[in-house]
Amino acid sequence: MSKGNPKANILWIGKRSGDSRAFIPSLEEKGYPVSVVSTGKEASQNLDSIKPDIVIVDAASMRTVGTRICSSLRSQQEDLPIILINGPKRLPTNEVVADIRLVLPFTIRKLENRIIPLSPGDGDKVIEAGPIRLDVDRQVISCREKEDHVTPKMVELLKVFMEAPKELHEREALYSKVWRTDYTEDTRSLDVHINWLRKIIEADPTNPQLIRTVRGKGYVFEV
Repeated sequence: MSKGNPKANILWIGKRSGDSRAFIPSLEEKGYPVSVVSTGKEASQNLDSIKPDIVIVDAASMRTVGTRICSSLRSQQEDLPIILINGPKRLPTNEVVADIRLVLPFTIRKLENRIIPLSPGDGDKVIEAGPIRLDVDRQVISCREKEDHVTPKMVELLKVFMEAPKELHEREALYSKVWRTDYTEDTRSLDVHINWLRKIIEADPTNPQLIRTVRGKGYVFEV
């Protein structure tokens, strides 16, 4: 586990005007170093000197869909994480070479939630059990040489299992804890999230060995 990791170095490509421009000072206030260029060409010319961890292509401010800029950047650095921002009236019609695409409007929290899993290094809290490694801050599960960015509920659910292996987690109690509710008469969401987790961590999701069902009671996490 590593702590105190610096925030991702961000290269922002976009015009000086636009609804998404307000995100830049917000990111800087949160501790992210942000370099700003106005065009894809300028970004390509400065990629080696800026050495960004993540590129944000603010296509909405440039009145373009951003596909060409993303493709150009990816041709320079194949593994460079790219977030593409589009306006609601100008969307790509073909495949976009970007890791994440956001459509305005959205909040700074949503943007940061997309930045975190693309950031290098570990978050401040990493839990390991058996073949599974859960980065709570980045919402990333690593298992069997794969990494998956998952939802907050999936993180909470797996965290409960990993912090109490071999114990029986009764369905109603598990649902109440993860969903933070006293209403436990409909736990279908729990079933869905269990299935999602099994697809990520189980060698054979149809024959689960890590998240084992105890019929009529709940689940046991076996590691």
